[in-house]
Amino acid sequence: MRFHVPTLLRWSDLDAYNHVNNSRVLTLLEEARVRAFWNIGASNDEERPLAIIDAAAEGGDTLTLIARNEIEYLAPIPYSTKPLDVQLWISKMGAASAEVDYEIWSPEEGQPGGTERVRYVIASSTLVFIDAATQRPRRINDREREAWTPFIGEPLKFRGGRSND
Repeated sequence: MRFHVPTLLRWSDLDAYNHVNNSRVLTLLEEARVRAFWNIGASNDEERPLAIIDAAAEGGDTLTLIARNEIEYLAPIPYSTKPLDVQLWISKMGAASAEVDYEIWSPEEGQPGGTERVRYVIASSTLVFIDAATQRPRRINDREREAWTPFIGEPLKFRGGRSND
């Protein structure tokens, strides 16, 4: 199962070519990942079944560090006032880390002229869960594993294969 995170673009995400700059794609992925996994106070009635990590920035005990990112750009992302559909899922869960895979799609609604949706980006991140007090990796606990297991899916296939295979 995939988790869908509607993600708005900002005007500053665009570059001189009038599409989202490649470096800003990492920020879009980060925004979606934080909204998906971190329990950061009131969620404005948004259902977030993955959001069970108490963020250290909010007084929690866990840091999530990125050990690796891989991005494949499939099409330029034009500016839109409608939110992009960032889909994410876990493609591998280890003892103290998880592979999170993503797809960025054109908005779910309001495609001009009824055109088909566009898949702009595929990406993968390795997250390592760190104990905030010891600054050492910590194991994924039973509560997290139970919440995340329904979101385990097939890993993405990148051109040329994954860089960590």
